[in-house]
Amino acid sequence: MKARLRNILKVTLCAALAVYVVLAMTSFNNPKDTYPVCAKVTISIEDGSTNGFLSADEIKRILERNRLYPYKKRMADVNPRDIEDKLKDSPFVKTAQCYKTKDGCVYISVTQRLPVIRVKNSRGEDYYLDDHGGIMPNSNYTSDLIIATGNISKWYARNYLANLAIEIMKDDFWKNQIVQVNILPDLGVELVPRVGDHIVYIGVLPQTKYVNRRKAMIADFTAKKLDRLGKFYKYGLSQAGWNKYSYIDLEFDNQIICKKSK
Repeated sequence: MKARLRNILKVTLCAALAVYVVLAMTSFNNPKDTYPVCAKVTISIEDGSTNGFLSADEIKRILERNRLYPYKKRMADVNPRDIEDKLKDSPFVKTAQCYKTKDGCVYISVTQRLPVIRVKNSRGEDYYLDDHGGIMPNSNYTSDLIIATGNISKWYARNYLANLAIEIMKDDFWKNQIVQVNILPDLGVELVPRVGDHIVYIGVLPQTKYVNRRKAMIADFTAKKLDRLGKFYKYGLSQAGWNKYSYIDLEFDNQIICKKSK
């Protein structure tokens, strides 16, 4: 009799525990049960302080235009997946995550594509390249990015120019000193500096069909050219004068050819 009673008590306790767990999970996953209206929206943007296109205000405007901004909406009507999908439609958004909590808050987290150079080529095309070689459309973005001009196809931009720009942008000095990259018809590369009335020619970027090898080759090529240019600035132009030469040729490793200004 006692054993039977113990079994009944065990079954009753297990059933009660199961009901409690179900109710707790239901309460957590349904914010409307505890807070029916969205009281707060938090938007975070990774790398928001760098050369990105996006701000929290821009994310808000995108959602408002599409009637998806959740503030003061019923929590039951807020669909995080719809918000994520709409934000991912933007050419400037890399990833988007959204979730809501039982206290009436909606959290939105966005990572953005970061532009490294603006292309304004001889064909009249105007677009940006991101830090992964992706093409981004022109916008009203006004950050002080390097401008690339000349004979630039989109294939060359994605596979070669982007890698060059990434290497230049890694160094704070060169990022601010180089204002323009010009690609000649034979794919020779000219750099236009901010300080000094001259143009720097560094030659043709190393070419290969292998993506990883290409990145490494261009990184090594760019580092060597900029190191030589930096030394020439320090030990040459600092003594002779920044405007003494109009053209500085760094194509060959064992010499620097300079053309005097008129």
